[in-house]
Amino acid sequence: MLVGADPFLAEFDRLAHQVFGTGEGAGMPVDVTRRGEELVVRFDIPGVTSDAISLSLENHVLTVSAERHQDYGENEKLLVQERFDGAMTRRLRVPEWVDSERVGAEYADGVLTITLPVAEQAKPRRIEIKAGAPQSTQPSIDAA
Repeated sequence: MLVGADPFLAEFDRLAHQVFGTGEGAGMPVDVTRRGEELVVRFDIPGVTSDAISLSLENHVLTVSAERHQDYGENEKLLVQERFDGAMTRRLRVPEWVDSERVGAEYADGVLTITLPVAEQAKPRRIEIKAGAPQSTQPSIDAA
């Protein structure tokens, strides 16, 4: 669960729980933070090469897929396997205010970092108040 009073993160957290329930950290552990005018999503995907990772954003759903296959030696017999082997996919619903045209991704040291910038139309903006013409305060006389 995301903590803090940031309304953008609270909405992201609400949407993530709506899609995934309360099971946190299953599969690909994820952290989401707010950095200025963007959300930063980090997935732990150790032991996976960058060409074995697929990332897409469609209809406000961020999908990360990764594939990893372990090669054990001819003389090795697998006794316990807790690390994932095979294909894995994780989906997160992202808020509508994310600018999908400017999403970026970087992969280093087993961590996939995705930046989700806030769309211009969702950013707070100052609205100028223009001075209007003075209103007449004289009572009007109706002609009957």
